[in-house]
Amino acid sequence: MARGHIRKRGNQYVIVYFHDGKHHWKTIGPRLRDAERALNEINAEVSRGTYREPRRIKFAAFAEEWIRDYARPHVKASTLTGYESLLRNHLVPFFGSYQLADITPALVQKFQARRVGEGRLSANTIAKMMVLLKEMLGHAVRWEFLRANPAQHVKTVRFTRPEMDFLTPDEVTAVLNACSLGFRPLFTTAVLTGMRRGELLALQWGDIDWASATLRVKRSLYRGKFVEPKSRRSVRTIHLTPRLVAELRKHQLASMPSELDLVFCSETGGPLDPDNLVKREFFPALRRAGLRQVRFHDLRHTFATLLIHQGENVKLIQDQLGHASVQVTIDRYGHLLPGTGAAAASRLDETLFGEELTRVKTQICGRAGARELVRD
Repeated sequence: MARGHIRKRGNQYVIVYFHDGKHHWKTIGPRLRDAERALNEINAEVSRGTYREPRRIKFAAFAEEWIRDYARPHVKASTLTGYESLLRNHLVPFFGSYQLADITPALVQKFQARRVGEGRLSANTIAKMMVLLKEMLGHAVRWEFLRANPAQHVKTVRFTRPEMDFLTPDEVTAVLNACSLGFRPLFTTAVLTGMRRGELLALQWGDIDWASATLRVKRSLYRGKFVEPKSRRSVRTIHLTPRLVAELRKHQLASMPSELDLVFCSETGGPLDPDNLVKREFFPALRRAGLRQVRFHDLRHTFATLLIHQGENVKLIQDQLGHASVQVTIDRYGHLLPGTGAAAASRLDETLFGEELTRVKTQICGRAGARELVRD
């Protein structure tokens, strides 16, 4: 027989259980069945002698531990900056004073609903903070601060990607002709390699293999520092077109030596400022070319789109872009792939019915020809 009982406080169910000679209580949430399941699980572990009382800690203190012990040693600097911003501005102000054990699914749902209702944040930002919260509370379970993740089954708001845009071949030519002469090699490389902005600005001459007409993406520029690329697959080899090889050769001859060996650098040889590059060079070039304002990142989409339209293999496109998997490439660009459904259906008939289908087609064509003769 189970020891303990369930109480209801307001719209929340609380379980009361007995362990180590003491009564303990824990708020579970608004559903009775969740409270019943939690009480049964605890009683079963107490009976087996495997139950361990979660450690008490407030969310704010846990967040500091999580950043120090997990995030800082394991994630990229740019990712860490994003985590710290979400915690500082949103998660800690709401959850900071709560004990981890007192955070319930209903409280997590309330947090998300409030952020959505305020209307100040995009769905993408809210989705990112929910992903972060779920990951943190998952670590809290593994570190024995919690018995279960209260955010695990809370449905996250739908994440929508920014609308993708790209330039047509004529538009690419127009913007390259309109850009400042010193920045033409950079923009040409962006269009013909699909490299991310940070990867372009961290490219060194030693990364280019002239004999094989390839370059190796090894690093990225983030806040003036060289860091590892976005993911392991982002470290990749990109094949260069003959036109781009010639453009880079010419650029190398015209460039002053850089202490950092950078392909695209400032007048002093240091890294270019990414924001200034876009505001002072890229956007003005678009205006001079009479084109709409697209993001610099859309040059990467332009590269992918050009490869798709010339019928290149999706696996090749994945490798060149440095996506983590082919599925990422398909999810991002699948809507641009040629619509071959009708052709595929026709080929399926050919495969299955072969000679019979050919005979039927011949009969149909024969009757159609006869009708044409009658009309004539």
